[in-house]
Amino acid sequence: MRQEAITSPMNNPISSYSIQSLLAVPSTVEKHIRKQLLGECLHVGQTYLITHDSEMVTAEIATQYFAALEELIAGKPFAYVLGKQSFWQHEFLVNEHTLIPRPDTERLIEAVLNHHKNSLSKSMNILDLGTGSGCIAITLADEFKNSSVRAVDKSPEALSVATQNAKRIGVNNIAFFEGSWYDPFMTVNADESNKFDIIVSNPPYIDPNDPHLAGLTDEPISALIADNKGMADICHIVKTAPQFLQPQGFLAIEHGYNQGEQVRGVFLSNGFGDVITVKDYGDNERVTLGVIN
Repeated sequence: MRQEAITSPMNNPISSYSIQSLLAVPSTVEKHIRKQLLGECLHVGQTYLITHDSEMVTAEIATQYFAALEELIAGKPFAYVLGKQSFWQHEFLVNEHTLIPRPDTERLIEAVLNHHKNSLSKSMNILDLGTGSGCIAITLADEFKNSSVRAVDKSPEALSVATQNAKRIGVNNIAFFEGSWYDPFMTVNADESNKFDIIVSNPPYIDPNDPHLAGLTDEPISALIADNKGMADICHIVKTAPQFLQPQGFLAIEHGYNQGEQVRGVFLSNGFGDVITVKDYGDNERVTLGVIN
């Protein structure tokens, strides 16, 4: 029996599409997003789409493209549709078990690098708490190539993604631990290997009652919200950090745009000096850092 041709939303046979006609199919998704999506499906750059616009697209690729387009129309974040997101100098695998890396989190990386610009070649111990996709830990491992980075997350699914990212990017000075915050290092007789020169974290910091949560339903809720109006995990990380920092150790934490003053207060009341808050690309207070006295 003859099979019916798979059709697009325009009821054209899938096999009849060129690059140009595929992109011409009406959609509520913006064209630049559709072009990026088709480029990902074809594994080609945007210039190729322009210079080869009359090239015919296989039924398999067209089907993949339309399926991904439907996911976008349904509201699935673009990074989850692609399964990856750019951060700093690399692309990181992401899925529904990991937060999508944001450009503003790069400000945390910049803050660490600026504070340690004369120490890039030194051997240091670095800890990333709540690593998720591993974007912060892996980036720091790549920048501080002679240092040892340890990354913690309570989600085994997130750690699986982070481990894959470390392998793909090619960093081997990193180790992953399953647990809640400092728990993997809470030994009775903690030695110097459990003391860190740098501790970083992008913890949950959204108030569970924040109306903005309605737009983040696809991302893991446990990585987004915290009790005490979003401050619970931040307070725990800062208050416990002195136990795990070397003398003059450095702590940097990402937080909400309206939490800067509170976070600085927590730093100062727990023995940190040189406390400053760095603004994100939208001019909002985003990353607070300090040095243990």
